[in-house]
Amino acid sequence: MLDFLLHFDKHLIEFVRDYGAWVYAILFAIVFAETGFVVTPFLPGDSLLFAAGALCATGRLNAPAMLGLLVFAAVAGNTVNYTVGRFIGPRVFQSSHRLLNRQHLDRAHVFFEQYGGKAVILGRFVPIVRTFVPFVAGAAQMTTTSFVMYNLAGAVAWVSLCLGAGWFFGNIPIIKNNFSLVTIGIVIVSVLPMVFEMIAHRRRRSV
Repeated sequence: MLDFLLHFDKHLIEFVRDYGAWVYAILFAIVFAETGFVVTPFLPGDSLLFAAGALCATGRLNAPAMLGLLVFAAVAGNTVNYTVGRFIGPRVFQSSHRLLNRQHLDRAHVFFEQYGGKAVILGRFVPIVRTFVPFVAGAAQMTTTSFVMYNLAGAVAWVSLCLGAGWFFGNIPIIKNNFSLVTIGIVIVSVLPMVFEMIAHRRRRSV
């Protein structure tokens, strides 16, 4: 699995060679599953989009089709996750466990009503976190209208930026030959917006 994540560019080339047009369905399924099911946060998201963007630049994949398909997969995945969280989340948080109690759910509800937009959008760029944000948003009963709007905005931003980065930088020799390091770097960079937002939020609370 680690080799699959760190060298996804090579595996994606193999997918294109072996499966042809079916690779679009494979990529759709991976993005949908990563964002749609809380049990699959380990699937590649950022590295997949980056590698796909690099192949789009070489003409092996159709860029407009890939953009539209993966935005749809990201939106649909988050919507499923949010819906599941909305219906079963409150039951999960009925537990007496100190990490899963009703008080925490009520606090989460207040948080998503005040900062939910930022959480949904920024969460897109953080591996693992993006898998759980829509579920918690649903469990906290974030309004459907707000979630749909921010979910779409976050999906478009995430897919566009990652595909675009792959398009412009993915075929540069030093990056192409060190994709595993690039993957790790993407994860680190992805975490920074959430860290900055947390710092800014703490500063606002302390004022």
